[in-house]
Amino acid sequence: MPAKVKTRVLFRSRYLNTYLVRYPEGHKVVPHLDMIAEGRLYKLNCLLIKPRSGGEFACEKNIFNLFGRLILFRPDLYQHQVSRIERGTRWLLSFALTTP
Repeated sequence: MPAKVKTRVLFRSRYLNTYLVRYPEGHKVVPHLDMIAEGRLYKLNCLLIKPRSGGEFACEKNIFNLFGRLILFRPDLYQHQVSRIERGTRWLLSFALTTP
């Protein structure tokens, strides 16, 4: 059985949240939307460590994507996912900004 995803909250406020996330080998993120009660949600994901195999991020539409390492997108509007991590781990620094 694969290890669990470990999420550490680095900063939390009404509009901005920052997380450090470790995705273990064997994990995948199925296609989904991030639901919010009101406003707009923006996420800036910084891929700190790529797995040796798998773990590719895919989104219907990005605002920008710099070499698959720095990605800004609207998770409340566009479906996104991460393919199964075949080898290694995936470390992500994620900034979530909610605007009214």
